[in-house]
Amino acid sequence: MKKISLIIILFTTFTFYPVISVFADDVDEGNCYVDIHPIVKQTSKIVQPNLNALAAVVMDMNSERVLYEKNARIRKPMASTTKIMTAIVAIENADLEEIVTVSKRAAEVSGSEIHLKIGEKLKLRDLLYGLMLKSGNDASIAIAEHVGGTVEDFCEMMNRKALSIGAENTHFTSPHGLDKSEHYTTAFELARITAYALKNPIFNEIVSTKEASIPNRILFNTNELLGVYPGVDGVKTGYTGQAGRCLVTSATRNQMRMITVVLGSPTRTARAQSSTNLLNYAFSNYNLSFLALKGESIENINVEKGINRSLTVAVKDEVKLPLREDERKLLERKVDLPKEVMAPVKKGQELGSVKWVLNGQELGRSSLIASEDIRRKNYYDYFKELLGEMGRLAK
Repeated sequence: MKKISLIIILFTTFTFYPVISVFADDVDEGNCYVDIHPIVKQTSKIVQPNLNALAAVVMDMNSERVLYEKNARIRKPMASTTKIMTAIVAIENADLEEIVTVSKRAAEVSGSEIHLKIGEKLKLRDLLYGLMLKSGNDASIAIAEHVGGTVEDFCEMMNRKALSIGAENTHFTSPHGLDKSEHYTTAFELARITAYALKNPIFNEIVSTKEASIPNRILFNTNELLGVYPGVDGVKTGYTGQAGRCLVTSATRNQMRMITVVLGSPTRTARAQSSTNLLNYAFSNYNLSFLALKGESIENINVEKGINRSLTVAVKDEVKLPLREDERKLLERKVDLPKEVMAPVKKGQELGSVKWVLNGQELGRSSLIASEDIRRKNYYDYFKELLGEMGRLAK
């Protein structure tokens, strides 16, 4: 009799209160334990991070400088970290208030899901939360069909976007990342895609959210470092049989935002610990160095036939890099400018470039521009100069 009563209670609960609480990524292996050591600034020997992953990288978001890498240029499956690209393509190509109708294909996809029903209608914004927090494969198909017309056409949009970002060794065949031989990226390129996506405020808001409510669902972010490691503000988990445990993380400290990518870890704990070790390595060894401020004067150059004989050249963009103390001593600044320019010159006109090089590798660069307008001399100007010269000779 007690069993019958329990069954009735459970049936009533799930029938009349259809709120689905979602916690797990593709496979839930239970608790995740991460040893968060306090960050200690290194003063002597640089200790490389200990990683339990097939491929990994830590990159500074602003400059895209790679601070450490392991097999980061080798193609690997990426599992649900695919959805970083899915999200940014959707955000850039559709209104988030648009209503999406769930298809049969979306409702029946395998893997992690937010339990979408055929014919269900949700805002695109809500589906994006389901995509990035819960890693819903059903949400990814619904988004792809709505934004791209078909899943296949949406994947073409993803691939074009990857190329435009500079991810030439990345290819998408789905918006969710389930295993397929032609679906791959590299740790380096996934970090580059993430750096691009994080420049979008809507994407930023979604991936930094720990918990969200959408119609009939409460979503909990699968990112085990969010709210655990100080400064973590994104980004995306992933798991498939071939890809293993994957994690893309963003963390902000000391004016630096670091992106870590870990592909092919054996467990959630291992991927979280590897990500933690990469972040600790970056924040303990590197400080943000401002190499040039926007509008900062670099040097003067001559102006031929100009009303002024010289021109101050300035830096177009701010240049800042994460650097170790030993690197700062070896960093070289190289300026590429002509000895003179021909008037007229327009303020903001590009005249050359400045770059910073470490051991032969370029780390940062900015264009050099004219800081003012300088018009070309006319006959009146030459005549005035001649009179002035004659006056001096007459004295």
